[in-house]
Amino acid sequence: MSDSFPEISKIAYEGPRTKNPLAFRHYQADEPVEGRSMRDWLRFSVAYWHTFRGTGSDPFGAPTLQRPWDDGSDSVDNARRRVDVAFEFMEKLGAPYYCFHDRDVAPEGSTLAETNKRLDAVVEHLKAAQERSGVKLLWGTANLFSHPRYMHGAATSPNADVFAYAAAQVKKAIEVTHELRGENYVFWGGREGYMNLYNTDMKRELDHLARFMHMCVEHARAIGFRGQFLFEPKPKEPTKHQYDFDAAACLNFIRQYELTDHVKLNIETNHATLAGHTMMHELVYASIQGALGSIDANTGDLLLGWDTDQFPTDIYLTTQCMLVIMQQGGLAPGGVNFDAKVRRESFEPVDLFHAHIGGMDAFARGLKIAARLRADGVLSEFVKRRYRSFDEGMGKKIEAGQTSLGDLEAYMLDKGRPDSVESGRQEMLENLINDYLC
Repeated sequence: MSDSFPEISKIAYEGPRTKNPLAFRHYQADEPVEGRSMRDWLRFSVAYWHTFRGTGSDPFGAPTLQRPWDDGSDSVDNARRRVDVAFEFMEKLGAPYYCFHDRDVAPEGSTLAETNKRLDAVVEHLKAAQERSGVKLLWGTANLFSHPRYMHGAATSPNADVFAYAAAQVKKAIEVTHELRGENYVFWGGREGYMNLYNTDMKRELDHLARFMHMCVEHARAIGFRGQFLFEPKPKEPTKHQYDFDAAACLNFIRQYELTDHVKLNIETNHATLAGHTMMHELVYASIQGALGSIDANTGDLLLGWDTDQFPTDIYLTTQCMLVIMQQGGLAPGGVNFDAKVRRESFEPVDLFHAHIGGMDAFARGLKIAARLRADGVLSEFVKRRYRSFDEGMGKKIEAGQTSLGDLEAYMLDKGRPDSVESGRQEMLENLINDYLC
């Protein structure tokens, strides 16, 4: 095991009154909530790309983060060293899962064969670390956006050779995910979209993307991978219009191309914001259609117009997330993945712990508050009462499909006017939520 954080012991639960910044105040992994442990409800995962590959660079500045274990090379030895550091971190944090892109864990070679060989060498190291530590892989995915070959997209590239290379890369990524007993595989279309329709055949690109995903499902089943496939909505960045813009666009695509039996959604807060939605909207939209599979837990800066991927600390946000997640009975085999990065000003290694502790505590609080709201029934009873006119009489017939426009016209001609419409009581409910957050 690495010893890159020698001054840090395993992070323990010390309760809300602790003054120790390297302790949990609210996350107690074994604490039961509605008959299930916090660990099982939340299924926390560490994002390998931000936590162990982030540098702190941005469009206006060079890297700032101090990572003394990383020599900055693309060597396999350096990649293996990162694995040791990553598992030391996750064990001390008590995170049960991690996630990665293929290029996060292993460097690319000059050919596909060399790239695969390097990946195999690091996967062997990952497998040993998993077996030793008990930390598991929540999901794997392939980086189909960083290399210049993917400038026009991967599965939606107008170049058939690029499509083929992407297919080969994903084939390997699925096999590696299966070898590491990953519980999900994510499609993240970093450049699956367009910048200008003058040079784009949108239908052809969408058809190609669907064929790509079907081939992935076929191969996964052929090799025995039974994990859940996840499709991650993301608007605007980096293309002007992503085909996976939001949950609605993704679900329309999944239905149109007959992928509903194989693919659910991985919803991210910052992406919801960029799409002009709230996280709760995207979660509810996916959940009511049986398509909410996992979440990327982060937040954005509302004063900035890009994907800042900050750690979640807003208790309103985490409570809203957990209300939806608990309503559908949890996320398994998905989880709560911290697709979040420390700020470039938070450059010391210890800041990685502060960031994850804060995010885990915020979700633990959200879980407990959501459980109290559910136990008291204050929201569910209000909503049920608000729609009670559809539980009997003409409303019940409407929902049962037993009415026509003519029937409803006759009904209102006889009745004369609708019953009085009641207030939505938005402010009262917002005040109520505030009370539970105290």
